[in-house]
Amino acid sequence: MQSPPLAQQLARAFDAGDWPTAYQLAGMAARSAPEDPALHMVAGIAALDLGHAALAVAHLERSCRAWPHRLDLRGQLARALIESHRTADAVRVADDVLPHAGDAALLSTLGTVYSKASDHTRAAEVFGRAVALDPYDANARFNYATSLMYFGHLDEAEAQYDACLAADPAYARAHLALAQLRTQTPERNHLPRLQAALDARRDEPDAVLHVNLAMAKELEDLGEFPAAFEHLVQGKRAVSSRRGSSQAADRAAFEAVHASLAMDAAETGDPDESPIFVLGMPRTGTTLLDRMLSSHPDVASAGELGDFATALQRAAGPGHSLVDLLRNAARIRDWASVGRDYLASTRHLANGRPRFVDKMPHNFLYAGFIARALPNARIVCLRRHPMDTSLSNFRQLFALESPYHDYSFDLMDTGHYVLEFERLVAAWRDALPGRVFELPYEALVDMPEPTLRRLLEFCGLEWSPRCLEFTDNSAPVATASAAQVRSGLDRRYVDRWKRYGSALDPLRELLREGGIDPETWTATP
Repeated sequence: MQSPPLAQQLARAFDAGDWPTAYQLAGMAARSAPEDPALHMVAGIAALDLGHAALAVAHLERSCRAWPHRLDLRGQLARALIESHRTADAVRVADDVLPHAGDAALLSTLGTVYSKASDHTRAAEVFGRAVALDPYDANARFNYATSLMYFGHLDEAEAQYDACLAADPAYARAHLALAQLRTQTPERNHLPRLQAALDARRDEPDAVLHVNLAMAKELEDLGEFPAAFEHLVQGKRAVSSRRGSSQAADRAAFEAVHASLAMDAAETGDPDESPIFVLGMPRTGTTLLDRMLSSHPDVASAGELGDFATALQRAAGPGHSLVDLLRNAARIRDWASVGRDYLASTRHLANGRPRFVDKMPHNFLYAGFIARALPNARIVCLRRHPMDTSLSNFRQLFALESPYHDYSFDLMDTGHYVLEFERLVAAWRDALPGRVFELPYEALVDMPEPTLRRLLEFCGLEWSPRCLEFTDNSAPVATASAAQVRSGLDRRYVDRWKRYGSALDPLRELLREGGIDPETWTATP
């Protein structure tokens, strides 16, 4: 039987969302028609969905030049640019398209661009327009709800998440978002609806993941910790069973980081002192500290930025993995250019203030490079009890496409990752003396004023009581802690691990074997 023509195969792959095949077939077709804008459109959209943002930009720019009237393509170009951390270019394209955008799908794309550019006010407005145009677009409802949550508008966000599920009962992410929006009570929770959703969709991995995690969160709120843990394990297994253990890849990444700490540091970086890097394991108080620091009159929050890793990638050259980047970056010599590249893409986020916070947690992998590229930048590392850190990372659902969080789908993988992190922090004390301020999460909660006074002194900032009044900060919070951080300091998140009892015995033993006694651990070096 003869195969269908190439164009027909390409159309089928594109319509099915089979992006690897679509990209391959578009490349084959381009051999005979290298300037065909339709082929560059397919290749660009496929590359973008495959995570190759820079390649997508190249293809989509060619399509947009040929078809400037195609607003949808220009919206995809803006999306590719923002994924490439070319923020200013992405916003310029989005601003040009927005006045002419008249359908919900395009507005949702533009809203995502503005959100990733940290313009959350504009994002909420654009997502709201998308919902008004198509009230039955579940994705638009979800995005609008999430923007409302960032601003603390919890009642409105809840209504939009409910409307999302009404439009599409299979939109499992909304179940988890609703569970995380508030502390659930015996009188007010979603457990019956969640159990019904799980029973109806047990064969759908996406539903198994999100609904089980939603049930875990709500059961934990109700104090049912053994049942909560079982749902955590079941939900995360929906991913870990397909991906396998992350331990070998994680170990290779940390080995590359340790090797980079010994590299020659003769070259001088950019002297700018405006960035304050807040880093550390996720779920250790980085959002809380960012909120406190950005309440200072001289400090702005720039959000979680991938810009340093992007600047590093541009200087280090091509590579296919995180380990490639870490190894290649150790050979960089012109560190001043890396610092300038980073500042060029981020300085505007300070909004006229002299200092800004970049709170990407996993920048801890690049702390040695940051110290060389920006020798006057301040680096602050949050540390939290390793049991709480491991549990909180296992409880959290990070972006599935992230290159940083594969460990978080298995509790033991998470424990191994935390051990590697603690070893890296210890290595900084010798390799980067005086450059990294270690800040215990527990001290920030129990002794906020003296802890912040020491930190502000390290950052070269005057004391401001506004740092303790961070709940008055009206700026959006675009992280997983968006609802939690608005409630102020709360000790209920300290020693959470003890509530899970024997379920965490394997993790406790793993940490002991790795040299950390959970019963006596302290963040003090």
